[in-house]
Amino acid sequence: MLDLLVVLGFMAWALTSGLRARRAASRNLGEYFLAGRSMPGWKSGLSMAATQFAADTPLLVAGLVASAGVFALWRLWIYALAFLLLAFVLAIRWRRAGALTDAELTELRYSGRGVLALRVAKALYYGTLINCVVMAMVLVAAVRIAEVFLPWHAWLPEELHQSVVTLVQGSGLSLGGGVTGLPAAVADANNLISIFVIVAFAASYSITGGLRAVMQTDVMQLVLALLGTAAYAWFVLDATGGIAGLGQRLVELYGEQRVREMLSFAPPAHASEVLLPFLVVVGMQWLFQMYADGTGYLAQRTMACRSDRDAQVAGVVFTWVQILLRSLLWLVICVGLLAIYPFDAAEAGQEGFVAARELTFVLGIDELMPPGARGLMLVGLLAALASTIDTHLNWGASYWSNDIYDRLVCRHWLRRAPRDRELVLVARLSNVLVLVLAIAVMAQLGSIQTAWFISLMFGAGLGPALLLRWLWERASMYTELTAMVVSLLTAPVLLWRFGTDPDLEWIRLGLMALVPTLAAVLVTLLTPPTDPAVLDAFYKRVLPSGWWPRSAGRSGDEPRAPWRMLLGQLGLVAACAASLFALLVGLGRLLLPLPGGPSALPIVLVIAGIALVPLWWRGLTGAAPDDR
Repeated sequence: MLDLLVVLGFMAWALTSGLRARRAASRNLGEYFLAGRSMPGWKSGLSMAATQFAADTPLLVAGLVASAGVFALWRLWIYALAFLLLAFVLAIRWRRAGALTDAELTELRYSGRGVLALRVAKALYYGTLINCVVMAMVLVAAVRIAEVFLPWHAWLPEELHQSVVTLVQGSGLSLGGGVTGLPAAVADANNLISIFVIVAFAASYSITGGLRAVMQTDVMQLVLALLGTAAYAWFVLDATGGIAGLGQRLVELYGEQRVREMLSFAPPAHASEVLLPFLVVVGMQWLFQMYADGTGYLAQRTMACRSDRDAQVAGVVFTWVQILLRSLLWLVICVGLLAIYPFDAAEAGQEGFVAARELTFVLGIDELMPPGARGLMLVGLLAALASTIDTHLNWGASYWSNDIYDRLVCRHWLRRAPRDRELVLVARLSNVLVLVLAIAVMAQLGSIQTAWFISLMFGAGLGPALLLRWLWERASMYTELTAMVVSLLTAPVLLWRFGTDPDLEWIRLGLMALVPTLAAVLVTLLTPPTDPAVLDAFYKRVLPSGWWPRSAGRSGDEPRAPWRMLLGQLGLVAACAASLFALLVGLGRLLLPLPGGPSALPIVLVIAGIALVPLWWRGLTGAAPDDR
């Protein structure tokens, strides 16, 4: 009962926040999707972190640690480079562009008869296809959490629950995770009810209050998620005898050599044959991915900031909360679960192993945490889930209302300007469409890790093209269009040829990065460039860094000034990344020491990470010049 009261209290607060923001959100699309461009940087950054605190991610981490050790988490941590690139290079440019969506940016940056078609194609690709796949992954995690903690068959009248069972059986839906031992039809019905309740809750305040309500609840959701996760980490350590006891228990179960490999932040010495493939994957995926320049809800949060500096602060706050604070808590939990729920080495290669290990994160909450604390963790998971769903609903709806309905249907086809309230109504209705499609995709997903790997591959060819539009004046609409089309054609071929075998992922990802990128650059050089008048207007609006010599010269700037500015910004990215990773490894090693005695290296790394802070902090306070 105490757990339920905690959950209900949080839900009531979130719904109230949505109602309070309703009037402001109803004014126009700028208020609905960008909160009137009035958000402080810290709030935007925490909102980004809340969205990526998704309930599916800790399950993914649990699966990665069990299947490949702590070193495998560099696949997640390496994204810090993309986040810091957004913070120090691109966040200000996104805000200065003045667009409502990243798809709208195409008509500000490019010229030609196909620009509108590209804008609509991106709205459909990102706002529907990619958005629904990501939401489906989150809903899969929701099902696995809900199946353990939400036994609707015990709460609802038997006739009502049986009607849902009949509906599920008739539709052929399979939503059960097999965790509770319930009959499949009962588990499926429970999970369907849970999904309906959770998405209805998240959609209610998101649809009502727009981004202002989303960001307001995101901050509270992040605080609750961090508190719940910290409590979970405490009880995991308590169950294993503390930091020292956890290490001893792991050695007893797996042997000292294997534990050193499992806890190592560096690649195992004997894994030289897989080191190159892993480094290829890690080295490429942060750049060769569909959000390389912040496209999507990250760009949306920077565009919602009240000033250029706030946009930068948002990117840095997000990166440090996401990569350092969140990761350290999850590390303790996921490594502790290896001791609490041990497995045999022979199981690691079996089908379903990763999905089973992902579920240990949920089982630990149920079995290790007492009432009250368990309620806090449930609220944290619900908050993480809701913050991801509300963001993707709001973000997906922005494409449908701004880029498809407003720009294509009303202004291009009907030749009229829609009313503000009409656009807000379309935005609210399109949330429902995105939800239905996401649930349909969710029913086809198995392991979160497998779905994540496939989504990485589909987006691998898009990243360079997205970055080039900011950094290279020669990039044109053909650059993005080619990358998108070639990616969509190449991915199914590679999946057919190489399947989803993890050992071949480096080949799949490498080809997916290489083929669309080469095609995009080649087509760019063979097709007409963007109209100089459009380029000059874009240059004066956003003041981009990179290779813009002609545009800079025509605007009265020194031709190489944008290039020199980019080098300075990349220096800030490198300093901040070094500081972040040094603290991550140093603090992580202090929390999870290797067997065999203490080492001075973690303390050295922590000191080095702190010492590097002044080198990049100046870039946030304005000491490093940005404008020419």
